[in-house]
Amino acid sequence: MSISLVVKEDTKDYTHHDQLFKELIHHFFEEFLEAFFPQVHQHIDFTTITALSEEMFTDLFEGESRRADIVIEAKHKGEDTMLIIHVEPQSYPQSKPPFHERMYLYYSLLYNRNRKPILPIAVFSYDENRTEKDEFNIKFPYFHVLKFNFLKVELRKTNWREYIESNNPVAAALLSKMGFTEEERVQVRLEFLRMMTSMELNPAKERLIFGFFERYLKLNEKEEAILMENIKHLEEADKIMELPISWEEKGKKEEKKNIARTMLENGYPIKEIQKLTGLNRNEIEKLNP
Repeated sequence: MSISLVVKEDTKDYTHHDQLFKELIHHFFEEFLEAFFPQVHQHIDFTTITALSEEMFTDLFEGESRRADIVIEAKHKGEDTMLIIHVEPQSYPQSKPPFHERMYLYYSLLYNRNRKPILPIAVFSYDENRTEKDEFNIKFPYFHVLKFNFLKVELRKTNWREYIESNNPVAAALLSKMGFTEEERVQVRLEFLRMMTSMELNPAKERLIFGFFERYLKLNEKEEAILMENIKHLEEADKIMELPISWEEKGKKEEKKNIARTMLENGYPIKEIQKLTGLNRNEIEKLNP
């Protein structure tokens, strides 16, 4: 039995936003299912995953080609099964055709090509809090022809606090797209850093997770100062400061100096600033007005 995972992009232009989502799902397929679809995760043999070539389909009515960017096959309890994960990384929905209808169209095209059972999953990453349909119907007053359902996760409607105790890199990255308030931004960043100290990732995967998070949740200077104050009270403070990519993504040394300058203005002792920014005493003293 084989399972095919399809991650599909609907935009014509491949933006940095699209690429980050594709890379995240591609490199952390198992972790993604474990975090958001555990009922699917428990049935898949992840030792059998194979990446396949890209799938290209043409909409016969609109004459528009659409690409399935990631296709992965894996064994699943002795039956040929195709699993479709459709990633919609746009901040606004496309209405022609509506998303739920488009999911059915891809299901039909994939089934026609592969003739295997298919489990479709949609991931919504809209910035606003909205609800998308998870079924497509064809019916008449006198007869119900079709009811097509798919699994979905709506990140903006997901409670980020439910994932902070997990040791899951995808959950950590996607905290930045979940439902938090403006007042919780610093806390979300802090919990992300705490999560990263408990994971053993190679440098490339660590860079991917940090890059994804930073793309969607970057703190301003005032928030960084608050974050620093909160970090120093944590048991994991030293481990957090040993995460080199955390500071690399912050604009390297010049940004550290900006943070140190703000801390000086707020009365932080130089030793604390040294510990939390990694700058030496001479560098910090030169920042004093």
